[in-house]
Amino acid sequence: MGLRTKLGWRAASSAHPDERSKWAQAHFFCLVRSNLNTREKDIEELVTPAIEALGCELWGIEFMSQGRHSRLRVFIERAEGGVGIDDCERVSREVSDLLDVEDALAQSYTLEVSSPGMDRILFRPDHYSRNIGETVDVRLHFPFEGSKRFVGVLAGIEDDQVVVQVGEDEYVLPLENIQRARLVPRFD
Repeated sequence: MGLRTKLGWRAASSAHPDERSKWAQAHFFCLVRSNLNTREKDIEELVTPAIEALGCELWGIEFMSQGRHSRLRVFIERAEGGVGIDDCERVSREVSDLLDVEDALAQSYTLEVSSPGMDRILFRPDHYSRNIGETVDVRLHFPFEGSKRFVGVLAGIEDDQVVVQVGEDEYVLPLENIQRARLVPRFD
């Protein structure tokens, strides 16, 4: 019988002062991260209709600002046949034109369009739902039980919390604490 461990920051608010500090840091970081997500969400809302009109699905967006150089990664998926270089080229042209016309990014940026790949990042709750039973590599913003990384089987998603089974143990990890989760490809 495995152990099921649940991570929750709110429970720390009545704990020792050091634990309260961790709780405050966690909520401050999430606030900062949500500002980045706002830009990504705005871009996602802007480009989704154009990507869908080209017969593709928007899998996710990453925007990384590195000083004066920024990078916008757009991951696309197709229901049938997979993503080809022609799809990436068409989406790249369309998204680039749309971002320029709407002046969505004030600074210069590099646009990258690709398929999510076999080791795809899981961006949204429905990505987790679609991949239950697959092996995932989950990295956290803040450590849980001394670890910021969990590699195991995605056992489910419950109320904005991801359940990962590592060996005999299950860990319940809030989506807000997940920095990045990727599928781990199997080569059988």
